[in-house]
Amino acid sequence: MKKIKLSLFVKVLIAIVLGALLGQIAPDVLVRIFKTFNILFAQLLKFIVPLLVLGLVTPAIANLGKGAGKMLLIVVLIAYASTVCAGLFSYLGGNFLFPHYLTPGELSTEVVAAKEFKPYIDMKIPPICDILTALMLSFMIGLGIIYTGSKGLKKGFDEFGEIVKITMEKVIIPLLPVYIFTMICEMSAKGVIAVVIGAGAKIILTGVGLSILFLVVQYIIAGLIDGKNPFKCLWNMVPAYLTGFSICSSSAVIPVTTQCTLKNGVREDVADFTIPLCSNVHMCGSTIKLAATAVAVAYVTGTPIPFALYLNFVLMQAIATVASPGVMGGVLMASVGLLESILGFSPEQTALLMTIYLALDGYGPACNVTGDGAVTLIIDKIFPQKRTSV
Repeated sequence: MKKIKLSLFVKVLIAIVLGALLGQIAPDVLVRIFKTFNILFAQLLKFIVPLLVLGLVTPAIANLGKGAGKMLLIVVLIAYASTVCAGLFSYLGGNFLFPHYLTPGELSTEVVAAKEFKPYIDMKIPPICDILTALMLSFMIGLGIIYTGSKGLKKGFDEFGEIVKITMEKVIIPLLPVYIFTMICEMSAKGVIAVVIGAGAKIILTGVGLSILFLVVQYIIAGLIDGKNPFKCLWNMVPAYLTGFSICSSSAVIPVTTQCTLKNGVREDVADFTIPLCSNVHMCGSTIKLAATAVAVAYVTGTPIPFALYLNFVLMQAIATVASPGVMGGVLMASVGLLESILGFSPEQTALLMTIYLALDGYGPACNVTGDGAVTLIIDKIFPQKRTSV
């Protein structure tokens, strides 16, 4: 018989349901065992994240030097600006909307710590460097490879990146549902699971709404620049959106996104260059999803995020997520270190954010790939040749 393979989304849903149910009846000893795994896995995450940045961002930067010239630079700058704007849009939207249906401090430290479960082992696994150091190293080495043309060093980081990807795909990602299960089980045992699930549903729906609204804004801007009907262009991208939503990957949707973009009258050579590049550097949807969830988690835990601090976070996060679509859950993993180092998230806040983020994974990649079409419209206008109208 064929082995049934469940998607990460389904596994996370199962983990949430099982954790919520088991937490109601589990003895304290069992919950403490789960807590021990939770603590150890959180330490493993802290260890792997800087390596993820080094292994993915460094080769991505090094590859930018391969003869694409002006068009490549402009695509990267537009994609970066769009990703940062998406994060700011989500921050402002979340701060406006969440006070209407979330309660500040309903999951504060005092509430959650009313009943505490101590792990049996609290082992520290220090990372080789913090996330910002890893980012700076990635830039220095990546640009150095471009400048020196060092094929040996580039090959070494390409292979190191593959090792990191294998570690993520074979160890970290398979254990994520277990991590979420243990966290939900503990919250259920503490009696706060109803609040978590209720707030999580509202946060997810808000994120979906904000991502769709941002796409409308993107296409209005792109349509004005390119002189095309923005709503017709957006409608042509619906197959790419639905495909991205269903398979939860920006990179895997490249063929569909390219075909949808060609329907908007974009030149084939522009689409063939821009879409694959944007799938690695344009993370507007994932950033909206992450930002909305971070703002909400900070709000319900009683630690709102000041704008200046958040601006620092989103500027770094847009860089850290470069090439992260090459790994399932890569955007989330690449952002974990920044959540803690810049926004000051506790491990409990990070675990809660990861649970809500992964509970409906598809709308982030769906927005990413649809937004790639808007960037392509702008690039087609900036580098004009013979074009067709829509």
